[in-house]
Amino acid sequence: MTQTEPARGGPPRRIAAAILNALMAGVVPRVGLEHIVVGRQTEVTALLRDLDTVADGGASFRLIVGRYGSGKSFLLHLLRAQALASGFAVCDADLSPERRLTGGGGAGLGTYRELTRNFSTRARPDGAALGSVFERWLADLQAGVAAESGLRPTDPGFVGAVEARVLSVVTGMQDLVHGFDFAAVLMAYWRGHALADEGLKDAALRWLRGEYALKSEARAALGVRVIIDDDTWYDYLKLLAYFTHAVGFKGLIVMLDEAVNLYKISHAGAREANFEKLLTILNDTLSGRAAHLGLVLGGTPQFLDDQRRGLASYEALRSRLSSSRFAREGLEDTSGPVLRLAPLEPEELFVLLERIAVVHAAQTANPARLSAEDLTAFMQEEANRLGARALQTPREVTRDFVSVLNLLAANPGETLHSILGVLPPAEPDAEAGDASGFADFTL
Repeated sequence: MTQTEPARGGPPRRIAAAILNALMAGVVPRVGLEHIVVGRQTEVTALLRDLDTVADGGASFRLIVGRYGSGKSFLLHLLRAQALASGFAVCDADLSPERRLTGGGGAGLGTYRELTRNFSTRARPDGAALGSVFERWLADLQAGVAAESGLRPTDPGFVGAVEARVLSVVTGMQDLVHGFDFAAVLMAYWRGHALADEGLKDAALRWLRGEYALKSEARAALGVRVIIDDDTWYDYLKLLAYFTHAVGFKGLIVMLDEAVNLYKISHAGAREANFEKLLTILNDTLSGRAAHLGLVLGGTPQFLDDQRRGLASYEALRSRLSSSRFAREGLEDTSGPVLRLAPLEPEELFVLLERIAVVHAAQTANPARLSAEDLTAFMQEEANRLGARALQTPREVTRDFVSVLNLLAANPGETLHSILGVLPPAEPDAEAGDASGFADFTL
């Protein structure tokens, strides 16, 4: 009987604790995903192919569809980690009643603000990286000028030479929609950097994050006559993707989770306006009008398939997002915009439990020692309680399993079977001659 032993080289205790706390709360860990990832090879391969497309100058659009707890958010976080490690900039946000694609009260702008607030790079993976990107870009330009011209920062021609390189970047975006104003704000940031004017730099960042409510404020601070608003935020997101590539990143990956909140909009007109905005985004990315931009949304089957309130109710989206009529279970085309998450196979779920047990052992002084038979018994008990395997989700199973591991660690005298409230498998009786297991008797 093999035991699930703590793996050598497992996660540090801090990472293990973060993973387990997140799983117990039913949310996706922000760190340590590599220690618990299993399965989803087909979906991961498709998403990595999208990263290659974005890096080559194209754009991509993906809608990841699955039940609550099926692993949508986990897959998004896994893609986020891979994109950061591969040299992309990433921004993410959860849609909500206050954050949509468009809507009264600046709901679309609220989404843009959340995305820019969570702008992340490999050096700043926790967000708030927009300012550091500008600083690194200007530092690289200055280093390049110094290396090629021999000028020092105090020499008279140094600032002019750096500004020429800044202009070479911003000039390329002036032909894009709203590109002139975006370029003007970048130049304002450069002037603030050159003059050590922190107020001017902060004003430029506020504008880029969509934090100006009045055009007059933006004109007074930066000399520009427009601001980012509910109607234009997506255009500026495309400009931000252009800029991130121009300053050395492979592109910008944008992730919007909880898209089911669009399905929950009760007002038909507001819901349709959001679907129209989503159609614009989909057309832009799939037709090649966007560059170095990848968008990934996470939603439920109802959000996609409901013909009364879901995307299927909007004919233009339904026709673009519908699966091939030749696709079926076991024969799926992942080149389309929709990825449907199937339940994990029992073998994959078993491996997931093994890895969680290893993570748990890394952060407790009294780890549970579970055999393969123990894990199988736990899976059987979960299947019996939850019903059909199709209703079983990784979130429910992992949350229960971490709870069981915690109970075993806190109560060394208990066994997995005693906690589950089931009898352990009976040991075979070597002296019994009847293989049926029944005692001999006569009437």
